[in-house]
Amino acid sequence: MINAIFKRTSDEKADILCCTIEGHALCGEYGKDIICAGVSALAINTVNSLELLAFTKPIVKVNEALAYLYIEPTKGETIEHDNCSQFLLESLYLGLTSIEEDYGECIRVEDVYEK
Repeated sequence: MINAIFKRTSDEKADILCCTIEGHALCGEYGKDIICAGVSALAINTVNSLELLAFTKPIVKVNEALAYLYIEPTKGETIEHDNCSQFLLESLYLGLTSIEEDYGECIRVEDVYEK
């Protein structure tokens, strides 16, 4: 199963501080698993968009052997860059929860709030 955890601030904005995606969907033959492909496409697009559209350099940690990805937005030069980063991360969240609605046996998305 793929586990996606979004760590958020505990205030009313509930901004995304970081996201961890790990595991395998195991919903298809290796190389043909549409859930893994969809999750990977969303995650890679988010990282690229953070760099190219929000003009930030996110902290990204990858371990392909463990099917692990960590994304942490960094401070942009302007509040608009920070807002764009949050928008892009929320888009990732929405995409993953949409997959979860139809394939809940393959992916779980969770919000965790800082203390």
